[in-house]
Order: sequence, then structure tokens, then C-alpha cells
Amino acid sequence: MRLVAPLGALATIAFSPLAASAQTLLPENFLDDAAEVTVSADAQAGEVVQADPRIASVQNWSLGNARALLAAIEAVGAEGLDPADYRPDLLRAEIERGESDALNQRASGAFAWLVEDLRDGRTPMEARRQWFVVDPDADLLPTGRLMEQALASGDVAGTLASLAPTHPDYAALREALADTPRANTAQRRLIRANMDRWRWLARDLGGQYLITNVPEYQLRLTVNNQIIRTYRTIVGAVSSPTPQLAETVEGVVFNPTWTVPQSIVRGEGLGNRVLNNPAWARANGYRATRGDNGWITVVQQPGPGNSLGMMKLDMPNPHAIFLHDTPARNLFASENRARSHGCVRVERALELAMTVAILGGGATRDEAVEISTSGDYTRVPVERTMPVYITYFTYGTDIEGNLRSFNDIYGRDAPVLAALDAPRVGNRARETDEEVIEIVDDIRTTV
Repeated sequence: MRLVAPLGALATIAFSPLAASAQTLLPENFLDDAAEVTVSADAQAGEVVQADPRIASVQNWSLGNARALLAAIEAVGAEGLDPADYRPDLLRAEIERGESDALNQRASGAFAWLVEDLRDGRTPMEARRQWFVVDPDADLLPTGRLMEQALASGDVAGTLASLAPTHPDYAALREALADTPRANTAQRRLIRANMDRWRWLARDLGGQYLITNVPEYQLRLTVNNQIIRTYRTIVGAVSSPTPQLAETVEGVVFNPTWTVPQSIVRGEGLGNRVLNNPAWARANGYRATRGDNGWITVVQQPGPGNSLGMMKLDMPNPHAIFLHDTPARNLFASENRARSHGCVRVERALELAMTVAILGGGATRDEAVEISTSGDYTRVPVERTMPVYITYFTYGTDIEGNLRSFNDIYGRDAPVLAALDAPRVGNRARETDEEVIEIVDDIRTTV
């Protein structure tokens, strides 16, 4: 059964960018439906909580709390982690010796490691290839404060359980792990790796957001953790893989222009062709200017043949990655859609653009229709920004609600699996040291 939940009339949108009339793009009561969106407290923008130096990293553990911690360690396999990482044998020995400074040290250290792995993920950053997301949870849920709360309440297990990702796909993976026989080690390793990938993200993704799973070639518009709409995608080819990001849509560009990369303007001679053949340039929407330094700049104007199609979502980031339309919409029917130079192309893109503009308070329904059909370049800023998560899961819930594997198109599973099999790494970096490479998306070509 398909897991697409209607948000009032939003789920009845039927749109073909080439054939639909302006009156059938969006439902009349769309704005009323959008008001149903809620945002959890954890997802609200607010002050980042830094570690309080007044909260000790080693705290006093009663025997009862220490035994509860030992039980939590022994049960942590259900979360895809290895109990042996947290040395339950050493903690058990200290418990048998009674309350002491040594028990405080051992229990505090084990608790801190559990928090780090459950909150942030066990995989060290160097094994997260092309993962440029910075998880905010360490600031929002600092370890010392969690330990203080657990010891004061006596609910050690509950405190640790509260760190689990709230997205229902994580719970589905957890259940799948419980149902997979221990003899099926390959399947269990794959499930564990993808459970850990959820922990790399923020625990709570927000009230409304876009999330695309690159290997699945799908984008989801999600409200209150329910899928409202899904869109096929075209992602980076193996030679130009799409990086994983958590960015924010700040505006919607209707009828965009495309500034052609110099690799095409100069390297392929497009600049001189546009200048020397004005009739051909007009027919293809190109305009060229030559600067004082002799360099030629070519900009493709809005129109049906524009390489960005009819829209792009403005989500500023150093990679120059964004979600956009394409005039080559026939490619969405392909089984292998790893074809772009890094950006994410989206089917029914104009429908998505109008939806984001309306949900974000940037335009009314009628305004969105008028702007989109005007043919003029228009950037619509949104008042309520929307997170966009570009993720990479090779096992999870598909858009039909079925758990299955997805092709590891960029070979990113191997380092994660190896890291989970290796001894735990402490003092892990929160940010990658991989080089940020700006994507130069030659959108005219595909592989």
C-alpha cells in the first residue's frame, strides 16, 4: 500500500506542465490545508545549546542507575549497535565492587559513548563519503545534561531511547533488524548501516520538508512525517555523484535563466557560435556578451527549451546543488536515473515549485499560477523556509511502503560496513574534511 497521505486537497493535484490550464494547477483551498502543518519543539529554530562546563563529564552513579545502564548496554543490539563496544564486562565488575569513584568513571564513560553513538551515529566521518551534513543534535542534546537528567530521574533506558530518530523509517529498520535471523549476516549488516545513516541526520527533521533518497531516485514532500507527494528524480552520474546535504529552500525561481559554464562557452566554442550566429542563438534562447577581458558570458533565457526547465528551488550552498526542472522529461521513465552532473532534476517540477511557494507563504495559489505562466524570470522568496535533505540510503522504505534495498550506485556502503565492523572510534569529528567541489552542471548532456 502506497504511503502517500493526503493533506486535504493537496493530494488531488494533477499537473502536466505542458498541458494543464492555470485553473487546474492547484486546489482552491490549498492555503487552508497548508495551515495544518505542525512543527515539533525539537525542530523549532532557536538558541543552540552548547555544552555547559558546569556539568561534569563524570557524575555519581548509584548501583541502581549503574545496573540500569548495564541493561541498556546489553539491549543496544536492537538499535544496530554492538554491546561489546561499551565494555559491559568492565561495568559489571565495577558494579560488583560497589559504589566508588571507579564506578563513576566507568559508568559515565559508557553512558557518554552510548549517547554519542545513538545521537550522532557510530560511523566516523571519514567513512561517510560525500556526507556534508552537520548534525545539530550534539548541541541540542548535550551529553552532560542527558546524564544529569538520567541520574536524577533514574530512567537511564528512557533517556537513551529518547535519542532515536523520530522518522518512521528508522522504526521500520529497527523492526526489520529484529525480524532478520542472526544467520543472515549480510542483511543484518546492511540494515545496521542504514540505521546508522538515520542517526547522522538531525533526530527530528521538522514539520515539513523535502527529502530525496539518491539511490531510490525519488523525492518526497513530507508533512508531519507523512508523505504528501512523491516525485521521480534524476541524480548525479557515477562520474559526478550527488553529495549528501541538509540545506534550506529560501526561494523559488520560476522561469529561470541558465548561465552556461565556461567549460562549454570556451571549451566547446558556444560563445563564438552565439555571437556569430544570432538567428540560431535567438532560436535557442541564448544571449552572449563579451567583457573587457575578452571573456564571453552566455545566458540562456527562460523558455520551453531552457536547460533548467520551468523552475529551480533556490537553496544556497557551496556545492551549487539545487533541485530543478528539465526539458528532457522523458528521462524520468528510465530505470537508471543516475544521469546528471550532480544536481537533482525533479519530475512535475512546476507543481513542486508552486507547492513550496504556497506552503512557504511566498505566493497565493493565484499568484503562483500567474507567475509560473508569465514566462518571465521571477524569484519568489518564502517566509517559511523548508529544509531539503539529500540522503543516501541503500535499504529502507520505498514510496509504496515496502522495505527493500536500493542499488549502491556510488559504492558508499563499503566504508560504512567496514567502520561498523572495526573497533569503535572515539573523539570523532562532527564535520567532514572532504573538499567541497562546486558542481558545474552541464545540463544539456546526460549519460
